[in-house]
Amino acid sequence: MNKKRMLRLIIGCLFLLWSCQDNKMPDGQEQQSPLPLITEKAQEAYRFVQAQGMNTDFCILIDFSLHSGRKRLFVWDFQQNQVVESFLVSHGAGSHPWSGTASKESPSFSNEDGSHLSSLGKYAIGERGWSNWGIHVKYLLHGLEEQNSNALKRVIVLHSWERVSDNEVYPEGTPEGWGCPAVSNQAMETLDGYLKNVNQPVLLWIYTH
Repeated sequence: MNKKRMLRLIIGCLFLLWSCQDNKMPDGQEQQSPLPLITEKAQEAYRFVQAQGMNTDFCILIDFSLHSGRKRLFVWDFQQNQVVESFLVSHGAGSHPWSGTASKESPSFSNEDGSHLSSLGKYAIGERGWSNWGIHVKYLLHGLEEQNSNALKRVIVLHSWERVSDNEVYPEGTPEGWGCPAVSNQAMETLDGYLKNVNQPVLLWIYTH
């Protein structure tokens, strides 16, 4: 075996070793990619928006099964059939301290007013308005299912929050609020670019495995 071929083999082995280590969690467990589930949800989402007469260009998927320090809000482009943006997003603190990270690994959910918890389910992203938080832009969320029917009453909206990072913070968590899916200021600027000029309601779907 000549030297160049030997060098390529060594480099390939080192890259493979690095890749395996990169996909390990600190406790030694492998980190599973969320992409297969996102793809499955996106296919179901497309059938839903077609049936409901909603926007068929893109949707927003939020996987609250993932650790809150990981990017778990995904903009799915129906035309390209892929994720085109991903961001950190907060969930509700419930009885835990506001802006803490106590439930970063296992959040609870509720549709009850005053629970300070997020609600699972499909939402239609509604009117754009002024927010006290972040870049002062919010979008109302209209719950489309029994499990999130109180979203408007609870003032559950999509907005930005300075405490949310632009980059993954794992193993730390994203600060928890009172139930709103809050993103970083930069992320909200990006999402606002997608949302502010659409002519049909956009689907936002919060789910777990």
